[in-house]
Amino acid sequence: MTEEQLITKAETIHERVITLDTHCDINIKNFTDSINYTQELENQVTLPKMKTGGLDVAWFIVYTGQDTLTDEGFTKAHEIAISKFNAIHNLTNKFAPDEIELATTSADVRRIAASGKKVAMIGIENGYPVGMNISNVKKFYDLGGRYMSLAHNGHSQLSDSNTGEEDDVWLHNGLSELGKEVIAEMNRLGMMIDASHPSKEAIKQMIELSKAPIIASHSSARALCNHSRNLDDEMLGWMKENGGVVQAVAFKAYLSTEKNDARSNVETEVGEKIMDSIGGTWYEWKDVKHLSAQERESFYTNYEVMARIRAEQLKSRTDLPPAVDVSDFVNHIDYLVEKMGLIHVGISSDFDGGGGIEGWSDASETFNVTLELVRRGYSEKEIEMLWSGNLLRVLDEVEAVAKQLSEG
Repeated sequence: MTEEQLITKAETIHERVITLDTHCDINIKNFTDSINYTQELENQVTLPKMKTGGLDVAWFIVYTGQDTLTDEGFTKAHEIAISKFNAIHNLTNKFAPDEIELATTSADVRRIAASGKKVAMIGIENGYPVGMNISNVKKFYDLGGRYMSLAHNGHSQLSDSNTGEEDDVWLHNGLSELGKEVIAEMNRLGMMIDASHPSKEAIKQMIELSKAPIIASHSSARALCNHSRNLDDEMLGWMKENGGVVQAVAFKAYLSTEKNDARSNVETEVGEKIMDSIGGTWYEWKDVKHLSAQERESFYTNYEVMARIRAEQLKSRTDLPPAVDVSDFVNHIDYLVEKMGLIHVGISSDFDGGGGIEGWSDASETFNVTLELVRRGYSEKEIEMLWSGNLLRVLDEVEAVAKQLSEG
């Protein structure tokens, strides 16, 4: 095929399949009556960007950072979680009901997509806001949450985190007793269990305990990029046997260490100077988790400003090392397909949470992923499975298990 024919073929496929991204972080500042996703904001996901790029389904993330394992910490995290649920509901119910609708089932997804509207779904990143009250799992489910990870950066009351690899200090040696109860409750309700961020031992225990398939909502292949957030071959084997799905993530540091380090060294040098000039404090990402919630919020605000200025400065430079790009991303998809089989692989971005690569830097460039898959010989059916079919299959199976358990 000529390049023109390839693009035409990819455009046709991209138009027909349902494209679904399992991980898009949100900032509630962008969910108000005056500033919201109906506008062309500077963040990576908005309705205009979704329309331009042909992204049909965005899983908006109810994320809370890890804080102290105290009643005070749990209460604050719960309030943050509820504020994010409310923000997403405001988008779909108040600000843009004619443009986007909340889905909680695969049937909802297909119905809404067929209507021409965009689809919102809700994932919960970090089970920390559950606190010590397991009834909060149902509360989050009733608010539309359809997957949840039990930890983030730092050990929660439910599960150890992958971050324990750094110092080999663990809190539970996998899941806590409450974490094990939460797994059973998620099975009972029909909420997918997310293996992105928990430790390897925690993931092993999740799979052993779960009566339903689990997902990794935004993780790539450790064999290609040795980062603790990625899954090694043994874990991929567990996920395959479990019937689950791994959503490869377009996050530079999880795709190519060599390319990311070379480029990020330059970006860090420029970023530190800009951060200093705007009165902000520069932190390495590994140190951000140790900040207080207020310090983290301040850092993220300053980081967004810095990143915009830096992007403009870097545009004019011709001496930059090559960036991690869509080809590097699809290398991970290829690897996961080879190791697990195509039915166990999906796609995620981690937009507005650190994700984004050359060629898929925001939702407006979503087509480029489909184009690269077509270049590599994936069929329309295979591309449909990667983009949404596999993830929705797992959601259906998780719901079926919940129904069986309810029927006893």
